[in-house]
Amino acid sequence: MVPRVEILLVEDSPADVGLVREALLELGAEHQLHVVQDGDDALAFVQGQGKYMSSPRPDLVLLDINLPGKSGFDVLQEIKEHPEFRLLPVVILSSSRAKKDVEKAYRLCANGYVAKPRELDDFYRVIRNIYIFWMTTAELPQAYAARR
Repeated sequence: MVPRVEILLVEDSPADVGLVREALLELGAEHQLHVVQDGDDALAFVQGQGKYMSSPRPDLVLLDINLPGKSGFDVLQEIKEHPEFRLLPVVILSSSRAKKDVEKAYRLCANGYVAKPRELDDFYRVIRNIYIFWMTTAELPQAYAARR
């Protein structure tokens, strides 16, 4: 039996949260989707601090770059600079298709950059593909592979 996958979605748009949730439910995979709406809560969740002290460590982070407070770029940089969390897979999921944003995300060591599709079927397909790649196809670092 495959253990439950813990996914952290950092997204301030309720509509996009709903779409991600629906796409994962359609997939039928054993997962728990945790949602935070800003950069400060994202970092607290990953680090298990404050109100997230008893939250599980995520297996995958889906991170929007346009957030209230700390930007997704700030969150990404802090995760990737922290020795304990730098191996955590972080995929940028953004409406921005700007080359400067894509390049900045990769310079900050994002594990992937996906532009949110505009069509509903394409959005579902993208979320399914991200899940399938990261949770069933990719070989994760030992710290995360042991959890599967």
